[in-house]
Amino acid sequence: MIKTQYAVGVDIGGTGIKGAVVDLATGELVSDRVKIPTPEGGEPEAIAQTVVDIVTQLPNIDETTPVGVCFPAIVKKGITRSAANVSTRWIGLAAEKLFEAALGRPIHFTNDADAAGYAEVRFGAANNHQGSVLVTTLGTGIGTALIYKGVLVPNLELGHMKYRGDSFEKYAANSIREREELSYSDWAARLQIFYNELEFLFSPDLFIVGGGVSKSHEKFLPLLNLNTPIVPATLRNNAGILGAAVLAVS
Repeated sequence: MIKTQYAVGVDIGGTGIKGAVVDLATGELVSDRVKIPTPEGGEPEAIAQTVVDIVTQLPNIDETTPVGVCFPAIVKKGITRSAANVSTRWIGLAAEKLFEAALGRPIHFTNDADAAGYAEVRFGAANNHQGSVLVTTLGTGIGTALIYKGVLVPNLELGHMKYRGDSFEKYAANSIREREELSYSDWAARLQIFYNELEFLFSPDLFIVGGGVSKSHEKFLPLLNLNTPIVPATLRNNAGILGAAVLAVS
């Protein structure tokens, strides 16, 4: 149960790190969003310092304000078990403790797709949905989050399911569409295979599609033929910030 009105959310990505103060009741940003490029090489110490730089720029917070940080990795008990578009030194690192030491306060540390997905259920396209919601983010890779009756099932990483000797994200991520210059029709044919697999395995009540390409959802979502409703995400670039902030106090 939320016992405070505001929390800080920080979203760490492969190219940029952004943070803001969030109203936990409404899901609105109550500060400007501060964004700093991710340090080249994505080394742990440099990223931790960048997070400190962001948090110290945020107004109207103190040492009691909860802080949530989301990161592109499998996160178990505060330890990063993978690394995407950052240094491999993150693998096996006690990352939550690293950020707590740098910030001088407790934090909540979570996977970035989990944070974004949780935010969509709390404030976005699946607000107060009581069934099973499977959120997918189509970007450099494919992130996934499963929320059932408001409860997050962490670290699904379904974009890494094996397909054609590699993974689905190496076949159907938006970066692949851009690299191979696929038409939206050809890309949708690849997405159809991915979503068919998700539908068979999880029988969700709703799919939500996020990532920057969701702004162009009308070009590819209508081409998919699924039994499950599929809709675009609504929170866009703020989803990670919102989810990290809410999970910090949930």
